[in-house]
Amino acid sequence: MDGHTLQDRLEQWPRLPYGRTPTPLEPLPNLTRRLGGPQLSGPQLSGPQLWIKRDDGYGPGLGGNKGRKLEFLMAEALRQGQRKVVTFGGLQSNHARMTAAACAALGMEAHLFFFAQRASALPGNLLLDTLFNARLHFIPFGGGSGASLTLEQTNRLVRWLSWALVGRSYFMPVGGHTVTGCLGYVVAALELAAQVAALGLAADKVVVVTAVGTGGTLAGLMAGLQLIGSPIQLLGIDIGKLWKAFPASIARLAGDLCAVLGESHTFHPANVPMIAETYAGPGYSVLTEGTAVAIRTLAQAEGIILDPVYTGKAFAGLLDLIGNGRFSPNTHLIFLHTGGLPGLWAYGEQVRG
Repeated sequence: MDGHTLQDRLEQWPRLPYGRTPTPLEPLPNLTRRLGGPQLSGPQLSGPQLWIKRDDGYGPGLGGNKGRKLEFLMAEALRQGQRKVVTFGGLQSNHARMTAAACAALGMEAHLFFFAQRASALPGNLLLDTLFNARLHFIPFGGGSGASLTLEQTNRLVRWLSWALVGRSYFMPVGGHTVTGCLGYVVAALELAAQVAALGLAADKVVVVTAVGTGGTLAGLMAGLQLIGSPIQLLGIDIGKLWKAFPASIARLAGDLCAVLGESHTFHPANVPMIAETYAGPGYSVLTEGTAVAIRTLAQAEGIILDPVYTGKAFAGLLDLIGNGRFSPNTHLIFLHTGGLPGLWAYGEQVRG
């Protein structure tokens, strides 16, 4: 289908606008030059051209990629007449922080579950969770990076637990990993395709790189680009080693998105464009030296800040892939900045180096 048809189908879902779109798509000229790539008006060198898609400022509570999902999810919660919203994540979950902010703006109760011990201090995203008056539930079991459960199994267990502890509520799976939420990144796929065309870039030479935590952003982009037949390529970088059979979960969600938007398509787990585990280090939220270097590199080259849990790890992977010659010189690499700045304050001197 064409982009106009897909846009019309997306309009069938209620949505709360959380900002101005399109979010900026900006070149990274200093870093491109440092890595041996061409300038927009200069000679062709040995590396790819780097760009950054600024979803980091989109949405409530200091923004991030979850803003695109919350537009659809919070609208659904309101339509159902819910007054409480339940979700969960890691201690520095951007999804939890932004959900808390969205609930505060709507006069709803946010209940955030963390499967870890409550610390004596609540830095970073946890501080903002408390400022947004979210109810924080710390349950010290499970967690880790053993990937013993699928994402779907984990969501079912937490849903049952939340029903027992909170009662009637609107339950958001981790990271907003639902068809409703991930419609937000089908919208983003349309937006990216239009921006690439407006810049005159050859779409078949464009690779969009994103961090993958729960996989909804990647699944939405996969579905959106498939539906409009765009040759833009995707590359997800796993940052956590969190879930058993993770590619299957992403493939299933992308297929479900296509189905609700009117076209059947089967995505095979083996073809999900994701590098699993390689750049995740010891596990989710564990800072690696490569991540710290990547954060400092982009900050010093372009004045743009990444976070230690998601975007920093993914950008470290991207820098390594560029250094290893993964991309041809005529490639345009678009790094999707999904936010997470508040998490930086929980890592302090570890990032400074």
